[in-house]
Formats: sequence, C-alpha cells, structure tokens
Amino acid sequence: MAAFESMTNVDGAITRTADARVPVLDRGFLYGDSIYEVFRTYRGVPLFYAEHWRRFENSAALIRMRIGLTLDELTAAIRATIAATGAPRLGADVYVRYVVTRGEGPVDLFPSPELETRYVIIVRPVPSWAPELYSRGVRAAVAATRRNPSSALDPNIKGGNYLNNVLGVMDARALGADDCVMLNDAGFVTEASNSNVWFVLGGELVTPAQSAGNLRGLTKAALHEACAARGLVTSERDARGDAGRLAALTRRRGAALSRGWWLADAASGGLLQGSRCAVSARARRPSVVLRSFSSCAAAAAERRPCRRGCSPLADFSSSLRALRRRSRAFRS
Repeated sequence: MAAFESMTNVDGAITRTADARVPVLDRGFLYGDSIYEVFRTYRGVPLFYAEHWRRFENSAALIRMRIGLTLDELTAAIRATIAATGAPRLGADVYVRYVVTRGEGPVDLFPSPELETRYVIIVRPVPSWAPELYSRGVRAAVAATRRNPSSALDPNIKGGNYLNNVLGVMDARALGADDCVMLNDAGFVTEASNSNVWFVLGGELVTPAQSAGNLRGLTKAALHEACAARGLVTSERDARGDAGRLAALTRRRGAALSRGWWLADAASGGLLQGSRCAVSARARRPSVVLRSFSSCAAAAAERRPCRRGCSPLADFSSSLRALRRRSRAFRS
C-alpha cells in the first residue's frame, strides 16, 4: 500500500508539496498580502470547518480582498487535494492549510483592482509533538517583542504577515523556552505566538480581553460554549504582564488551549522551580511553564479519558465532541 504523501493545490494544479510553485511576483510572497486558515481532521471529520470559513471571510473583509472562490469551490478543491495524498485510503487524518493571496502583479504596494487572487491548499500529516511536551510541558517566556497594536494591524486578520510572531518566538527560543507570551504596549497579556492563553483563577476560566489585542480563537469560543453547557464560569479580562501580576496569575492552574497546552500547577512549586529564562531573571518574575493539552484533545477525539485525569477537560471533551458533530457534512 502506498504511503501518505503531502500534496499541494495551487489554483487547481495538484502536485507533491515539494514540487509546488508560486510565482515570485505573487503579493503573498512579496508582502505577506494573503489570508489563511488551518484545520485538522479527526476520523476524517474537519474540526470547526464552517467556523474557519466564516473567520476566513472576516479576514478578507478586514484587508479589503475578494476571496475569488466560494465555500463549495474551496471544499471541492480541498477534497481533491486530500484524495491525492492517499489519506482516505489509509484512514489517516490530515492537516490542511488553505491560503488566498491577492495575486500576482507589479512590484507596488498598492494592490491594483485588476489583480486575480490565487489559492493554495497544503495537505500534510497531522503534526506529532515531542514526548517531553507531554511529560514536562511547554516552557514559555514573556517576549521582549511587543504585540502589534490593534490600530496598526488588526489581530483578527489571520494573514500571511507573521513577522511580529516570528520575532516573539525567536525571543523565547533565545531564552531557552519553547514559545512566547506576548504583551501589548500597555503591558497586558495578549496571547502566545499563535495561541490564545487561558488561566484558572478562583475556579473561573479567564482569558485576556479582546481589548488587549488578540485573535478571536475558535478553540477559545468553543471553550466558552462548552464550559457554559457544563455550568462552568468563563470570562475575558485584562491581565497585566508585570512581575507581580503575572506571578499572581501563574500561581494557579490554567490553560492555553488553541494549540493545546496545560499550565503547570504552581501551588506545588512546579511553575516557579527549575530553569528561569533571562528575561524573567532580569525582571525578577518567573518564566511560565505550560503542560501539554494535546493528549487531552486526542483523548476527546478517541473517546477515552485523558491519562492525566484532568477533570475540567473531561467536561470539555464531551462538549467538544458535540461541537465537532457540526462538521460531519464534510468528510475526507
């Protein structure tokens, strides 16, 4: 039986991902003038497929770009690309990234109204995480790089210009961490490099307010809904990233769920012990240590309890399965 092979679809031309080509004058390449979404499948079912499309439409509206294809056309193109990988035959789940660029044209910042958009669909195996991310967790450091102000670049544009996030991750890696927590210019927590961040404070799930400047994450919205269905309280509020306040936040158990992480329990000393990042040492604040939530997400998908026995996630996983049923009209 043939093995899974990553495939990419560029405006209808499906090739091996290694052979896919986009013209060098494409504005997505030159300027990051593009939008995208990413989803994965569970047993052939895409997670939050309709929600991803609605957010994609919103990103297009925010950058004043015509998408150039309908949802039905995109779905057909995604199906064809998935089929070319061999995933349906193998019963394998997939990672799908779909991108629309403003197209190819003159080397000029102003986008001509005559430009024709280009779509790119990348289908790959679902990423696997290193075992130590499940055992010791994900270490995150407060980045020296601040989040772009919302007045300069709306965080709800899920676009191809990720340099701000790249610099934040580079800050974190230089300090020995796996990922970063990014603050805005006022010193409030916004999000991680590409994840919403949650804390549990006094039995209440808290995530930074939209006013801080963060993406309206789909997993964040699902968590609000799933918790409400279980009678659990969630809220969005400002959380300062200075030494005292961040330490107070991290002295409880919390989560950053969009990428799938679980915050270590600092009450037992796990958060404040161990290596400290250089930024934390200079600022006299602890580095943030996150424990992987991915095994809990996998447990939800496989309808089995999480091996760590996380009771809040047991509540979340059953509600998540109900949310996933919305996407069953699309199967790979």
